[in-house]
Amino acid sequence: MTDTEVRIVPVDEAPWADVERVFGTRGDPSTCWCQFFKLTNEEFKTATRDVCRDALRDQVATLDPPPGVVAYRGDEAVGWCAVEPRVNYPRVLTSRVIDGSEEPLSDAGVWAITCFVVRVGHRRQGIGGNLLAGAVDQARRHGARVIEGYPVDTAGEKSPSADLYHGTLTQFLRAGFELVATPSPHRAVVRLVA
Repeated sequence: MTDTEVRIVPVDEAPWADVERVFGTRGDPSTCWCQFFKLTNEEFKTATRDVCRDALRDQVATLDPPPGVVAYRGDEAVGWCAVEPRVNYPRVLTSRVIDGSEEPLSDAGVWAITCFVVRVGHRRQGIGGNLLAGAVDQARRHGARVIEGYPVDTAGEKSPSADLYHGTLTQFLRAGFELVATPSPHRAVVRLVA
């Protein structure tokens, strides 16, 4: 597959049915709908699949810019990447995942890439890299000063696929991000000046 076979669009330009297809009906994406970093621990513990889905649908309809991008291969929706100003992710701001970030917590010019979803049958084919490039492009178009990611470092051991929704360190480094910190042995903070 070449990069030209995948197209990335802002989520508000994708039909909602395509977003639902990407998140699916099984597994973590179908229950979280990229709300984990937006809700408090207590809110997330009690949030149902429907509550999370409806929250994302409302965010897509009301947020400017929209909260992510969707990948298409041909006419088929195959992936998602969440990207927004970091201030929109309260759980990120209070999490150890950003330990070592040099950016002020209240700076709306700092954007965060928090989540990747690639549908089964389309994984390990470069979709994640395309999504990352599209997320960076969206952040830049909407005035990001800095873009951060909090990927998993898979060097040395195999990480469970459930942990890879953050993206991988090598994926971000290939895209030009620099390593800023390692808040834990298998997690990193990466940064790209927009």
